[in-house]
Amino acid sequence: MGMTMTQKILAAHAGLDSVRAGDLIEAKLDLVLGNDITTPVAITTFDQAGFTKIFDKDKIAIVLDHYTPCKDIKSAQLCDQARKFAKRFGITHLYDVGTVGIEHALLPEKGLTAPGELIIGADSHTCTYGALGAFSTGVGSTDMAAGMAMGENWFKVPSAIQVVLKGSLRPFVSGKDVILHLIGEIGVDGALYQSLEFTGEGVASLSMDDRFTIANMAIEAGAKNGIFPVDDKTIAYIEGRVNRPYTVYEADADAEYTRTVVIDLDQLEPTVSLPHLPSNTKTIGEAAGLPIQQAVIGSCTNGRISDLRAAAEVLKGKKVADGVRCIVIPATQAIYLEAIHEGLVDIFIEAGCAVSTPTCGPCLGGHMGVMCEGERAVTTTNRNFVGRMGHVKSEVVLASPAVAGCLADPRG
Repeated sequence: MGMTMTQKILAAHAGLDSVRAGDLIEAKLDLVLGNDITTPVAITTFDQAGFTKIFDKDKIAIVLDHYTPCKDIKSAQLCDQARKFAKRFGITHLYDVGTVGIEHALLPEKGLTAPGELIIGADSHTCTYGALGAFSTGVGSTDMAAGMAMGENWFKVPSAIQVVLKGSLRPFVSGKDVILHLIGEIGVDGALYQSLEFTGEGVASLSMDDRFTIANMAIEAGAKNGIFPVDDKTIAYIEGRVNRPYTVYEADADAEYTRTVVIDLDQLEPTVSLPHLPSNTKTIGEAAGLPIQQAVIGSCTNGRISDLRAAAEVLKGKKVADGVRCIVIPATQAIYLEAIHEGLVDIFIEAGCAVSTPTCGPCLGGHMGVMCEGERAVTTTNRNFVGRMGHVKSEVVLASPAVAGCLADPRG
């Protein structure tokens, strides 16, 4: 029996000729990631376990992106703990205020993720790097501590769902609409501890930013990871970023999948997820007329330059509606600069938006956009659970940047 892409990567990193779904393996890691919330917990575990060294100072990344610039004393203490740990061990990749970006946009931009690699991160959306043909998955802070010390982790080999993409996206339809549609079809536990493996001729029509968005939200269907084949667009993206050897893996023709889901990209419409689950999907037409008090354009899901361009296209020459707060968050400093150079920041500010330094803040109800009771936001983030962006009686609607921009100014 053949192997999927995910299974081939896991087998290679475990030093095995083959693996099958359900196997327990110990595999070597190419990168360990933590942020300002999860890294301090991992550091405490690391010290309590008696570890005195890390496996590789160049293969650990600490990104202080959730609460920085620090919103309060507690977050400042957590960041201080992470900074001191990075200094203690000479960790190369510490990203702090002024250099920080939202981790899952920053690491690919910096060339820290590459095809065929095995990456863990103490953040559930670490599955983003499957867009590059890597196996990447979120883990707990205990696993992060062990990974930093040993450079290895235990894994249960996942089975896989094949997602066949046909056709190509229409204007104003994006990767966000693809993944929301998929989650709406299979449910938030439809891929529980499985790999979502994207195939078909439709993959070629997706931009890398579309693929990052889709892989990022694989976890919202319960998946262990999401992964795309490596093609010319992938190679073009990593060229000039990745300066080390990498391996491209392809699924075997006889790879085994638990099911196959077919999505015709030509037929997709702009899609939103209504409260309080990502699977509660409707087309934009079905959700029209829903009043909002806030719009957030950014996050590890949709804060890249193409996302900002899409939002700016619909906001140009318009004004954010009365009673609506629109917050725009470029995902990295480089994206922020590019948005300035392209005039996108001018468009946002002239429309009445607030433009923020890179942060995850509003996505988890941390800062820069916390809602009170009774408020509703349309946001390009990835979760709309009860209380996700503030009060338990607030609501979150997930959408693409184009849709969020339209809803910020429903008159447009």
